[in-house]
Amino acid sequence: MANVRVERTDDGGFRATNARGAEVRIGGGDEDGVFTPVELLLAAVGGCNIVTVEPLTAQRNKRLVRLEMTVQAEKVEQSKLGPVTVTYDVELPSEDARAVFEAVAKRVHEKYCTVSRSLQEGTEVRLELP
Repeated sequence: MANVRVERTDDGGFRATNARGAEVRIGGGDEDGVFTPVELLLAAVGGCNIVTVEPLTAQRNKRLVRLEMTVQAEKVEQSKLGPVTVTYDVELPSEDARAVFEAVAKRVHEKYCTVSRSLQEGTEVRLELP
């Protein structure tokens, strides 16, 4: 089970923490040094894809020289995003690595990235009040 605690901090900001002690500062788009909730969602999509693609390409002896991505989406309504686009930026170790990378990236996108799949399939979000 995944679990994250989100709380208001003493300085009036917000932070998310996990059981392993990692912390992310959260705020509005006009604040420096913080992620907005939408940026965190996009980071989760990118993170899920990239941490899955990396070991799978390396296991096939095609470890990418450089592996980066941009994840973006625009709001289509006040509180709704349009399609999320993941754009890879890679440097291949050889031309024959392209087919391996593309096959792995497509498979990860379609089957193995929990975050992307949950968004695509419309995972229910439940609210529990005290």
